[in-house]
Amino acid sequence: MAEKKENCEHAGLFSPNPSVRGMVDLDRNAFTKTIQVPVLKLRKEIVNKVMKTLKHRLLHRPQMKRIIDDPKDDNTKSVILDPYIVTSEDVFDERDRAFFKQIDISPQVRQVDLQLTYENFKTNEILEAVLPQGQSVTTGFSRVGHIAHMNLRDHQLPYKNLIGQVILDKNPGITTVVNKTNIIDSTYRNFQMEVLAGEDNMVAKVKENGFTYEFDFSKVYWNPRLGSEHDRITGFLQSGDVVFDVFAGVGPFAIPAAKKNCIVYANDLNPESYKWLIHNCKLNKVDKKVQAFNTDGREFIGTVVKEELPKYIKSFSTERKNRLHIVMNLPALALDFLDSFRHLLPEKPHTDDVLPTVHCYGFSKDDNPEKEVKDRAEEMLGTTLESCSIHLVRQVAPNKQMMCISFELPSEVLFGSRR
Repeated sequence: MAEKKENCEHAGLFSPNPSVRGMVDLDRNAFTKTIQVPVLKLRKEIVNKVMKTLKHRLLHRPQMKRIIDDPKDDNTKSVILDPYIVTSEDVFDERDRAFFKQIDISPQVRQVDLQLTYENFKTNEILEAVLPQGQSVTTGFSRVGHIAHMNLRDHQLPYKNLIGQVILDKNPGITTVVNKTNIIDSTYRNFQMEVLAGEDNMVAKVKENGFTYEFDFSKVYWNPRLGSEHDRITGFLQSGDVVFDVFAGVGPFAIPAAKKNCIVYANDLNPESYKWLIHNCKLNKVDKKVQAFNTDGREFIGTVVKEELPKYIKSFSTERKNRLHIVMNLPALALDFLDSFRHLLPEKPHTDDVLPTVHCYGFSKDDNPEKEVKDRAEEMLGTTLESCSIHLVRQVAPNKQMMCISFELPSEVLFGSRR
């Protein structure tokens, strides 16, 4: 394709050639174009000094060298300036001119031809030039190890493979780009995805809060935006505490808790999550402190929690040193599981019993998400929560919040005969 030459006054100086509009299969050569840019001619020995002083006036483009050799003189170089900042030598102020005089160079600005290639354009510039004019462009993604996970909109799907390849090209360390093809499966908390570019390798290795996790991203749930929330809950724990993790996933709550010398019972219904949970416990050397289960959340509460909780309530009530925690991180459904605690234990409570603290997650689209989540929790528990804390975890969408409600499980809920 013939190169297109533009002058510095053109508004799209750093826009790719208009001919790439509508491209579906990436042709990197089609992005090559020649523009004119201002340069300062310098002696070779002062180039670094000048670039340091004029760093805010230099041209900054991806993969571009800002120094041009002079084919006629080995002792001189040209430094490329930003054409939108340096339109003529009149833009240099008194301080600049004093500096030029000190090092004995001319402030004269010359215009030279500069070839831009695909490597010199930014991701958003490429995609905005390719996709139909006026349509939104997606350049953001969630990074999970070597995988870039995108959520493309319908109008972007015809360009999905090109978008994937551009993301792959422009982000070092990314070797696989995938797109979500349906909503999260509430049963196993994962979603179907397709590979847009790169290797078909879904086994990711990530680090979060000092811990290492490995898993098949196509078969388990992992959200890289929840690291601070995992750390927040772990901050409540002390050595010797007991944690029941009802929807443990691959272990982002269970493993840090075990590392703090907590006794951990971790469960997940998804066989793949269970497999990687065990793997990650060994990987982080806490497998002796975590008992893992692969069952439904209700069954886990009705069996493991029901059997183990009484002995800790009894011993902790005597010693008053440790606490009990129940983590329920399945925001699409966890609030609906709270009724599993109704009259879970038959023994009559004592006034000094240490009751478990529940950390339950939920989504809310209500204008008052704190109240809505609290109301739903109270409805499932069948009681009023006199004391609880509600934390905004993150905004999932413009009208959808992820919340965490924490409360001590009321004795009138936990103890008594089931009807």
